Amino acid sequence: MNNRYYPGLGVMGTKWNYLQKFSVFFSFIIFIFFYTPINAYVIPGPHLLELMIKKLGTEKSLLISQELLLYDVSAEKNIVKLKETLKYNFPEKFRSDIQSEQTKRIYVFSLGAALTVIDNKIVSNTETRFDCYKDVFLYRSGILLQNRLSLQGVDTSVSSLGRFQNKIIYVIGAKNPDQSVSRIWLDKNTFQPVRWIIIGKGNKSSGDVLEIRYGNWRRTNKTWYPKHIEFYHNDVLVREIYVDKIKINPSFSDEIFDIEHLKSVYPDVSQVEQDKDDSQGLRDIQKTIKEFKKLYE
Repeated sequence: MNNRYYPGLGVMGTKWNYLQKFSVFFSFIIFIFFYTPINAYVIPGPHLLELMIKKLGTEKSLLISQELLLYDVSAEKNIVKLKETLKYNFPEKFRSDIQSEQTKRIYVFSLGAALTVIDNKIVSNTETRFDCYKDVFLYRSGILLQNRLSLQGVDTSVSSLGRFQNKIIYVIGAKNPDQSVSRIWLDKNTFQPVRWIIIGKGNKSSGDVLEIRYGNWRRTNKTWYPKHIEFYHNDVLVREIYVDKIKINPSFSDEIFDIEHLKSVYPDVSQVEQDKDDSQGLRDIQKTIKEFKKLYE
């Protein structure tokens, strides 16, 4: 049909061609936005950890005051609120002190060993996964952090890109969207950790997943630290931390981090139990609640 005799068809054809070109262009933009970033070159995991450590700061020690909230998952549904003081002595020494009207709790992690003291008695020589949240701040050496994460099941040789809360993030430990392994998520722009997922030991189908979320990052001098930390067990909120004050480079006595010294001071009444089943998540929660209940009962 000759458009010379039907001029309207020429106009319609032009509009149709324009719409086709616009549709192709729009599809290309959608492809670039949703596909390319997730499949682009990804920085190797060890280098990402070095960038994360560099971003956190170069201080030698930290003193942190915070409020700790524990949500009881039992039928009692209690909420425990406690004031906690943290002492970081980089790169491998950490101490937590909680003082209530009734009693006090000391938790020390030093050079890979752990110790918990309640009422002037050693009640535990082990740590739970809830204690691991501090690892991303404590280890200011890439090699030390890699080794520590490896013990928690994170394969730092694997990295990929993903999305979390509408942001592009780096995933260390998994090829996104693999959800079967432990992994750490870093903000793509700041390299700050935003999420750490720890899969329970043993049978992965048992449903034992601890998720730690780091949020509300704030800078004190040249040091970055999250003011809000959340803990989810199988998608249920079980613990929160709200940071109040941060002091940079305080002086600490080596003695307060010395586990052997603490063992010489406090009697050991702990009964260390080996993992006998595939799931440790609820046991970790119950152990933590049991310990902290002693501080407010």
